[in-house]
Amino acid sequence: MADSREHLIRIAGPLRAGDIPSLCEQVAAARHGPGDGATSDVICDVSAVTTADLTTVDAIARLHLAARRAGSRIRLRNPSPGLLALIGLVGLVELCGLVVEMEGHPEEREPPLGVQEAVEAGDTAL
Repeated sequence: MADSREHLIRIAGPLRAGDIPSLCEQVAAARHGPGDGATSDVICDVSAVTTADLTTVDAIARLHLAARRAGSRIRLRNPSPGLLALIGLVGLVELCGLVVEMEGHPEEREPPLGVQEAVEAGDTAL
């Protein structure tokens, strides 16, 4: 689903090779839809992608290529840890200059929900 005002595409479920052409069309349409101007990035929210496999990596690489052909680039928003590791392993971040946005993950020094820090009575100060 594309939201052309924000150049946002939400991608969900396991990706299959047959999904790639329509996703590439959505990237081009989001870039050329109403509201383009201030930013040339197309944001691909992949937080609902359920698989981290080479088909998913292929889809991301093709989306990046489609965006480049449209004079833009993609920003990958909220990939799962497995997907993030896989795109890093195959070199998409370094080779393509893929931008990855993470929101609210513990790696950003935000404590996970429900975790409270406690001090034991015998602990020494650091």
